Amino acid sequence: VQLQASGGGLVQAGGSLRLSCAASGRTFNSVHMGWFRQAPGKEREFVAAIKWSGSSTYYADSVKGRFTISRDNAKSTVYLQMNSLKPEDTAVYYCAAVISGTTGWVPLTSWGQGTLVTVSS
Repeated sequence: VQLQASGGGLVQAGGSLRLSCAASGRTFNSVHMGWFRQAPGKEREFVAAIKWSGSSTYYADSVKGRFTISRDNAKSTVYLQMNSLKPEDTAVYYCAAVISGTTGWVPLTSWGQGTLVTVSS
């Protein structure tokens, strides 16, 4: 599956953005999907994941209650609704097919082009 993230931009603290990740390939509907982010000078970190059916979602503690992951299998797209944004949410956001491992969600696909989110204070 190939992935293309979009929807990033510049927003003030407290604002909202919705990221989209469009997938190509016939396996999208059968894979779990996740969002990760990488802030300047930091390692990439897990943000959220959703099972292939959309029945369950998982979040990093830092975004719980503010971000919502969802998917539309008919459109082969996964979304990340981000509310109450904080300057520390500034990062490049990536989507990936994921699998649940012993240490958390692990990406199955290579990192495609991410989308930059900048939150100003």
